[in-house]
Amino acid sequence: MYIFSKLLLTMTNSSQYEKRFGFTAYAETLNVRLAMIGFIAVLITELVTG
Repeated sequence: MYIFSKLLLTMTNSSQYEKRFGFTAYAETLNVRLAMIGFIAVLITELVTG
């Protein structure tokens, strides 16, 4: 996990990778928010359906 986070940090801080792969602060924030919404939706579904 540490290696992945360091790699992601390196990629987001480097303008070369940012242009090449599209890692922007906005994209990462949006991705995290959508992941949280999806996770909560799965938890609610499991609670409702048993």
